[in-house]
Amino acid sequence: MKEATMKMLARMSFLALLALSLTGCAEPVIRDTQLNQPQAAVFPPGQPKVVLYSTSWCPHCKEAKEYFKKNNIVYINRDVEEDSDAMEALTETYKSRAVPVIVIGNDEKILKGFKQEEFEKAYGEFKKVK
Repeated sequence: MKEATMKMLARMSFLALLALSLTGCAEPVIRDTQLNQPQAAVFPPGQPKVVLYSTSWCPHCKEAKEYFKKNNIVYINRDVEEDSDAMEALTETYKSRAVPVIVIGNDEKILKGFKQEEFEKAYGEFKKVK
């Protein structure tokens, strides 16, 4: 009985250490507080304003952020978990309870979800108009 208890405690200790060590392997969450402030972003001439309503854990939000970075698209990231005003805008203005929501221009184009082709089409159409 004593031996079985010791083995079980050893396994539990091992699993706890394994779990703790794996948490250090996760990609660090990088937050650019300046981009969370709409007035801080400077958009290049000819590039429309892009606002991304997101969360840190959302895979589609991460995909959008990586796409924007890869394509040098300046955007404002509004994390709805950290910014109550962003959450209010998401739910009240854009009538969504899901992220990501991408707003192009001054509410001219509103995309719910991120699909690269859909974003490219909307972004390209907006750039042609302006």
